[in-house]
Amino acid sequence: MFTIDNTPVGKGYKPFIIAEISANHNGSILQAKQMILAAKQSGADAVKLQTYTPDTMTINSNKSDFLITDGLWKGLSLFELYEIAHTPYEWHKELFDFARDCRISIMSTPFDETAVDLLVDLNVAAFKIASFEITDLPLIDYVSSKGRPVFLSTGLATLDEISDAIECCYKNNNENILIFHCISSYPADVIDSSLGDIEYLSKYFDVEVGLSDHTKSNMASILAVAKGASAIEKHFKIKDDNNSPDDAFSILPSQFSSLCEDCEIAFHAVKSNKLNRTPSELGNKKFRRSLYFVNDLKRGKKIAFEDIRRIRPGYGVDPKYFDFVVGKELLVDVQRGDAVTFDVIKELDIDP
Repeated sequence: MFTIDNTPVGKGYKPFIIAEISANHNGSILQAKQMILAAKQSGADAVKLQTYTPDTMTINSNKSDFLITDGLWKGLSLFELYEIAHTPYEWHKELFDFARDCRISIMSTPFDETAVDLLVDLNVAAFKIASFEITDLPLIDYVSSKGRPVFLSTGLATLDEISDAIECCYKNNNENILIFHCISSYPADVIDSSLGDIEYLSKYFDVEVGLSDHTKSNMASILAVAKGASAIEKHFKIKDDNNSPDDAFSILPSQFSSLCEDCEIAFHAVKSNKLNRTPSELGNKKFRRSLYFVNDLKRGKKIAFEDIRRIRPGYGVDPKYFDFVVGKELLVDVQRGDAVTFDVIKELDIDP
């Protein structure tokens, strides 16, 4: 367990929900601010930016290696994609200040050392390493040396690659680590979510595990919480026709509000109560079966087999005492429909 702005992140605490803004601001700082406010109003614990420039991500080249030939961003070069999608460095302080005014934690994904330095100057709450950067150990080494919690996304990664990234953090005495199980497909299909890997990763690495969810619905996130996810990250947008690079796998404020509510419900629902029944359940105990008199009987009469029945409701003694009650002498008169109770029976030789 560790904390982000005094909010606990870890097993035993409600899932930490992160609204990923990414490219969904569409090049507008006003829209970025609207998204931060909407995330807060929807119940998110944190918003997350991505901190890079096109030049820190790639080079401006139209060689085949740098061209996207399929998927959502087909036809763009990498440089063109990141030019469209990036959040300008000069916006960051204003967005950080705005998030703090809204009382929501703000974190970011840096993609090089200049981004890390900027975020440290802004006192970022936590860092996230993107799935495609999990093998960039020099970057992870630099990030983990800054004393902030580190969220590591694991899409495409092998166990050895995840282990290398975690060891990088440990080398810098940074144990505030959460690894995000992630399917690096945009959008991802729920059926491909492999959510059992959350438990697998948690046991294998003995660190907190969450889900970075690229599906179109909330089902994977809710199931992930049931599997023990300590955090959920979901891409977020404020209008349906956003037309941003991340639009196809982002959800609206109403959906995000449902995500936050449903994940918290799932968190509480899967807890073990060791069969200590809830007050709402105990109220229905009266609908169980119990023993009732079905004949009018006088005091001193011995109770015959046909004088009692095992029926609903449950105000009488338990059905297991049927044979014990038969043959006992009554201490009082009883009527049909009276519950069988031990205080009307003579020679009570058990401790009910």
